[in-house]
Amino acid sequence: MTTFWILIASFLLVSLALIWFPHFRQQRMLRAEEADVRKGTNLELFNERLATLEKELEEELLDQPEFDALKKELEISLLQDMKQGDDDSLVNKLKPKSIMWPSVMSVVIIGISGYMYSTLGAYKNLDQPMTANDPHAGQSTEQIMSQRVGMMEAQAQAEPENSQVWFSLGHAYISANRYDDAIKAFDKTMDLVGVHAELLGPKATALYYRSNQKMTPTVQALVDQALSLDPEDPSTLLLVGMDSFFTADYQKAIDAWQLILDSDRSDVDRGAIMNAIDSAKMRMQSEGIMPNEGMMPNDEAHKSVQPGATAKTVTIEVSISPELQAKVASTDMLFIFARSTEGPKVPLAATKISAESLPATITLDDSTGMGGNTKLSDTKAVEIIAVLSKHGSVRAQTGDIQGKLAMVKVGETGQLVLDTQVQ
Repeated sequence: MTTFWILIASFLLVSLALIWFPHFRQQRMLRAEEADVRKGTNLELFNERLATLEKELEEELLDQPEFDALKKELEISLLQDMKQGDDDSLVNKLKPKSIMWPSVMSVVIIGISGYMYSTLGAYKNLDQPMTANDPHAGQSTEQIMSQRVGMMEAQAQAEPENSQVWFSLGHAYISANRYDDAIKAFDKTMDLVGVHAELLGPKATALYYRSNQKMTPTVQALVDQALSLDPEDPSTLLLVGMDSFFTADYQKAIDAWQLILDSDRSDVDRGAIMNAIDSAKMRMQSEGIMPNEGMMPNDEAHKSVQPGATAKTVTIEVSISPELQAKVASTDMLFIFARSTEGPKVPLAATKISAESLPATITLDDSTGMGGNTKLSDTKAVEIIAVLSKHGSVRAQTGDIQGKLAMVKVGETGQLVLDTQVQ
């Protein structure tokens, strides 16, 4: 901001200097020229008069004392003329230019600068963070993902025999929720390099999400095939652990994730897996079940959290609006989660219950945490979102019923009504 104003000030100073400097220089030159003309005129008159006196002296019209007296008077008159300020006889010959011209030009320069700054300078954006170096500035997450997928698709078309490109494209399709395309991409990769566990696992994951996060027989067959080829394949074990966690089989989830940690692979996010294991343990303890000690990590980061260690909870009284009551099926599942009202909008705690339990009172605390670095007990207030799903997915889809509680303080009770059907 400071640099911008310095540039503006420098531009104006240079422009005004180019206008006013020639004007003042002209004034000085005119004054000097006027003085030279006046001096030359006085000397010319002096010489003419002196010549006249000398001629009269030669013709004896004047004697020497008279000549000397008149010459002295003439010299005194010359000195007085030299000291005189102005000579009206030169006014019409050496008239300086008016100050109006540079004044008008100065006003024009300042006006043009102000107009261009306000109209073309985007001055309203000066106090906003600079995003000139961000190629995705102003784009949504979906737009960025679509752009990346498009670039990878173009690369796959240009290099159809590049298995790594197809493998990366398959993962990009999963991130963009294009599961059918992801399956085709992984099939193409296997056509190029053969069947491997590290390819079967991602394909099973794409099928799992396409089936609304359900472990169908087809998905299970791919999981079994992948683990038979590599019992420690991270992508397959991650899928097994995730599905077990969602179906409340927390010990199975812990066992699957622990296998990844024990494999000492360097291509996995060990921190995220440790947090997931911690979350599963807290869920088990909240239900009064102790995790299998034989599968517990030995480091301090994975020590169990004792039940009741966290007193900060959020209690939500969930009900459904009378207008939508008839649209609730006994097979529907209610997913409810809390996220902080400040900072990143990531879930801090979540749980699910059957629709048959509604209306219900649900308690969220650290035991229902999602395993992230921030816990519910670390926040002052949370936003509550509930989805009554007909598809078994936490993501709201057409026909699902949802409700939202904008803010409830940790330690207090809130009332949430499921009152909106997703169209």
